[in-house]
Amino acid sequence: MATSDAATPEEYLAELPEERRAVLAEVRRTVLDNLPEGYEEGMDFGMIGYHVPLERYPKTYNGRPLGYAGLAAQKNHNALYLMGVYGPEQEEFREEWLATGKRLDMGKACVRFKGLDGVPLDVVARWVARWPVDDFIARHEALRGARR
Repeated sequence: MATSDAATPEEYLAELPEERRAVLAEVRRTVLDNLPEGYEEGMDFGMIGYHVPLERYPKTYNGRPLGYAGLAAQKNHNALYLMGVYGPEQEEFREEWLATGKRLDMGKACVRFKGLDGVPLDVVARWVARWPVDDFIARHEALRGARR
């Protein structure tokens, strides 16, 4: 599934085959257990998303909540989107992931994986916990300003 019309993360997971559901449910649990206070879980762009609520940060370029992380079952892989990795910290993240001995298949902020055996959940936990909401907003604004 590349995108979903599910209204909740639970509905999204229920649509998946059991094997993929189990993998994403475990990664989701890691994200939820380490998500700093102030972020919300919901459905964003047809996937499970974690974002800064519009009430907290309304000045986004597209009128949607500022995305922090996402979790999806794509056609040929699972994907974890970590916006806190996009930018100058990407190399640090890569080094930390690779130091676990796990293979890293990564785009700008998207980590692609098949099963749990390819995901160092402790690394995911640390990077999810890394950015409290105020710090993430400040980082977002600093990076946006750098691109203008």
